[in-house]
Amino acid sequence: MYEAQDALLCIAQGRTMAEKDRFRVTPEHWFKPPEMMRALFADLPDACDNTLEIARRCAIKVETRKPLLPVCPKVREGATEDETLRAMAWEGLEHRMSGMKLDAETVEKYKERLRFELDIISKMGFPGYFMIVADFIQWAKAHGIPVGPGRGSGAGSLAAWALTITDIDPIPFNLLFERFLNPERVSMPDFDIDFCQDRRDEVISYVRHEYGSDRVAQIITFGKLQARAAVRDVGRVLGLPYGMVNRVAELIPNNPAKPVTLKEAIAGEPKLQEMRDNDEALRRLLEIAQQLEGLFRHASTHAAGVVIGDRPLVQLVPLYRDPKSDTLVTQYNMKFVEQAGLVKFDFLGLTTLTILKRGVDFIRRMGKDVDLSHIPLDDPKTYEMLGRGDTAGVFQFEGAGMRDVLKQMRPTRIEDLIAAVALYRPGPMANIPDYCRRKHGEVWEPPHEEIRDILEETYGIMVYQEQVMQIAQKMAGYSLGGADLLRRAMGKKIRSEMDHQREIFTEGATKRGIDRDKAVEVFDLMANMDEG
Repeated sequence: MYEAQDALLCIAQGRTMAEKDRFRVTPEHWFKPPEMMRALFADLPDACDNTLEIARRCAIKVETRKPLLPVCPKVREGATEDETLRAMAWEGLEHRMSGMKLDAETVEKYKERLRFELDIISKMGFPGYFMIVADFIQWAKAHGIPVGPGRGSGAGSLAAWALTITDIDPIPFNLLFERFLNPERVSMPDFDIDFCQDRRDEVISYVRHEYGSDRVAQIITFGKLQARAAVRDVGRVLGLPYGMVNRVAELIPNNPAKPVTLKEAIAGEPKLQEMRDNDEALRRLLEIAQQLEGLFRHASTHAAGVVIGDRPLVQLVPLYRDPKSDTLVTQYNMKFVEQAGLVKFDFLGLTTLTILKRGVDFIRRMGKDVDLSHIPLDDPKTYEMLGRGDTAGVFQFEGAGMRDVLKQMRPTRIEDLIAAVALYRPGPMANIPDYCRRKHGEVWEPPHEEIRDILEETYGIMVYQEQVMQIAQKMAGYSLGGADLLRRAMGKKIRSEMDHQREIFTEGATKRGIDRDKAVEVFDLMANMDEG
């Protein structure tokens, strides 16, 4: 292990093992058991005793805290956070609806939904969170920084739309608030927010200025040595030729979703075994790399996560300064900053937003103004272009596989594009041919007539998690909060929880006069939705 430790030191220093003038340790630098240390320091027994005394003084138990949110500076004078949020949301909804042609019944539907959401937000204690997110997004938009229209479950909130946190109206798309914030499962809401890649740091600087630079930090991440990286790093510090090391590394399967260990790669690749057995330098390379594989290689900053505290962060978590910037960074990773009471906000940098902004600027210089938020979603020429697979540079549609899907689907409405993105992943993509045939006229039947209207938009195929929740509500009497718990259980695929939910679902369905076998069939279709 000494040689592996020496190699790791060289990786950290960017040096090679052959260099003489570098920091190194001796073969004696290892954690020896107490008996050996007592023997080595037999003439100084107090030295060993003092190490224990120091360790006892350094011992600390980290408290798990409830989420600690700062008070948003935009709380109105004489009002609480809850009162301010409600006022802002109602004003925002009125402004949004003023540009829409809605009848009285639909207007009431929007108002009822907002009342419902605001009551849940207030009851769960999250007005402050919504206000903080609304504040920095509204600031970004006011300063011409492109912000994404909404990503993930947060787009299901009408309150978020009213506050301009998102720009997607959840009502026409049947998006469910309970998938974002479940009143039956208290957990922090989490908006994923995209900002223009070039100007994301301006938004973080604004937050730092508003809440105090000592109360805002990015989150640390730790990079591990995976099989390929371990081989390349060890090859470099051993001074081996790049071509030789690269040949070894290229034989290791590269599967980020399910990484292969170096031991597994050698066992499954005869060429690696041959290289190891016939070349002493490569045998040494693979031996050291296996010892280092899985160890932390470096610390870096989380791509999106930022925490905002209600007090100086040094009172809650250890901090360090990123050597590449003046930004404070937590020494706890994402999992542990939350346990320390800090709330994470996601500031995602998206290059697509930067490109769109440049495109709009180019068009403006040509004498035309384009407002991306008012582009029609029913333009026939655009759908013709998409149907030809002419999508180079189109976000999420430019890959060769997705182009084939578009040619097969020949989309004619925004719902087709949404379905294409949702279906194009391992498992569900097996349903793409069925979707396309049914779109172009093939007759389809729902798994049960009770849920025809829920599956009508996707031609009888379960595509969205919202459909799972709606089916559970309509067919088995779940509340939408309970349906969200069912959705989560299906995602985790824990056998005991799935069996429990299956029993609840079938019992609820049979009480509504649905055949038990049919109820089990529908449940299994939902449970296997992600497997195609």
